[in-house]
Amino acid sequence: MNNSKKENYALILSTIILGIIVGISSLILILLLNTVEINFLHFKETALNPVSLNILPSRRLLSVFSGGIIAALVWWILRTKFKPAVSVAKGTSGTNMPFFQTVAHVMTQIFYVGTGGSIGREVAPREAGAMFAQKCNHFFNRCGLELSLADQKLLIAAAAGAGFAGVYSAPITGMFFCLEVLLKKITKRAIAVSLIMSIIATLISATVKGFGPYYLIGGGNFSLVFLLFVVLSAPLCSISGTFFRRSFKWAEKNQNTTKKILWTLPSMALITGIFSMSLPIIMGNGRALTQTAINTNIPSEIMILLIAGLVKAFLTVFTIQAGASGGTLTPSISIGASLGVIFGFIFKLLIPGISLWQCALSGGCSFLAASQQAPLMALFMIVEISHLNYAAFLPLGLGAALSISISKIILHKKNS
Repeated sequence: MNNSKKENYALILSTIILGIIVGISSLILILLLNTVEINFLHFKETALNPVSLNILPSRRLLSVFSGGIIAALVWWILRTKFKPAVSVAKGTSGTNMPFFQTVAHVMTQIFYVGTGGSIGREVAPREAGAMFAQKCNHFFNRCGLELSLADQKLLIAAAAGAGFAGVYSAPITGMFFCLEVLLKKITKRAIAVSLIMSIIATLISATVKGFGPYYLIGGGNFSLVFLLFVVLSAPLCSISGTFFRRSFKWAEKNQNTTKKILWTLPSMALITGIFSMSLPIIMGNGRALTQTAINTNIPSEIMILLIAGLVKAFLTVFTIQAGASGGTLTPSISIGASLGVIFGFIFKLLIPGISLWQCALSGGCSFLAASQQAPLMALFMIVEISHLNYAAFLPLGLGAALSISISKIILHKKNS
């Protein structure tokens, strides 16, 4: 057997093994999130019940505040007493991701989201997947499975995407995270490895959490008239998403990583808790706010969505700056969905027939494309987690394309 065939067989075997490991890892993180929510909020998040409306306001305040104190203490210990956790991007480039620190870092992210912290939970499974891939690469090499450096990098990136796919049951999105965000190139080899690994991870995690949609949407297909709404709203969502990106990039650059986190993060947790007493939809990773936007049909709720969207953006940015680690992906969808519905109500004055839940998803997709600078990932994520049919690709794809184009122009002007 020649070396090329050996490398291919080694890559196939590694892909399958890592898909299983990452799928189990994602499943464990899902169960951890559910456990934290039940014990701290006395609430279990589901698609039908994504927001803790029946919980006493004081319980919401106590949950996220105590969660902020515990998370701040853990992150301070990890960052000052041990080597700091390594990001997925650095891990893909070859920087070692220490096992203990990464596991503790990942679990703390999920814990804080579960208590109600305003941060995305998608970074945690990606970091876990990348770390396991690194360790498996070392093990495979010791066992005689000869993997090139390029294939090792591919496996790490694919495992990060598979971690996301396992949590959200979105294998194509996981693949595009690998290709569009980490590798920044598309090849047949990369598509095969990342998609197969994401599918395996999704199947394993779905054995417990099922294959149901993450967001529950209304009925009816997207109409051609809806394209006009997309053309008018996507630029506004793009500008907002680009500004949000600048904001959380600033927060990441100026994040508190020293002893200051012991008071800054609990302070932001307290502020989050105070807002949650009257606005519970701002808690967590943004699912509650997005589903609320999708369900909105009454004009009087526009002001609630506007306030909640602004508060969500503020809390997410300053929670990161205060020292928390986590994602901005699902918070981006929630802010964009709120904007989409607000624009939808205005547009309905001209064309009454459009569906507001479609406006929510269009806004979420356009905003996400700009904030993450990943239009394909944004498009397929909205389609997969909402279980949309093929009719959604034209309007959502148009929105993502317009959004990323405008965003690139804005960012280019800033950098020039």
